[in-house]
Amino acid sequence: MIELRKPTDSDVDALARIYIDSWNRGFGDLMGYPTHSRERRDRWRQDIHDPAVTWTVAEMDGDVVGFCGVGPSRDPVDPTLGELQTIAVDPPSWRRGVGRVLMKDALSSLRLAYDSAILWTVTGYQRGQAFYVAMGWTPLGWLRADGTETAFEHRLHEDDQT
Repeated sequence: MIELRKPTDSDVDALARIYIDSWNRGFGDLMGYPTHSRERRDRWRQDIHDPAVTWTVAEMDGDVVGFCGVGPSRDPVDPTLGELQTIAVDPPSWRRGVGRVLMKDALSSLRLAYDSAILWTVTGYQRGQAFYVAMGWTPLGWLRADGTETAFEHRLHEDDQT
């Protein structure tokens, strides 16, 4: 069973590891392969305490297996637009429903404050983009970062609430 909760400082190592491992396995070939570092762990320690972002951790059998963060849109800066800022699942837990549970929770959180939301993902990351579309996100055709990132939108209050 997948259980959701808020992160604590004791989760920082797991969050940093999952972020790097899922990045490298998912789209490292498209964006490079970052490594684990103290700086990355320190960044996650700061990030989970950002009052503008709602962070959620997924656990299975007592182990952290994924997480997500939602908040106001950072690009474009628009106080009426929410953003799925991060979603990551530990690769051994892929295809076990963790991402779907995290996404449903993220969308529920976003619906509390916004009518629509945006996410940015790696251009060419077919697995991730197929997941986003399956969860109700629509490609916008917007690019940034020299075309390496593409945007998706989710209208949060339409009849089909994924």
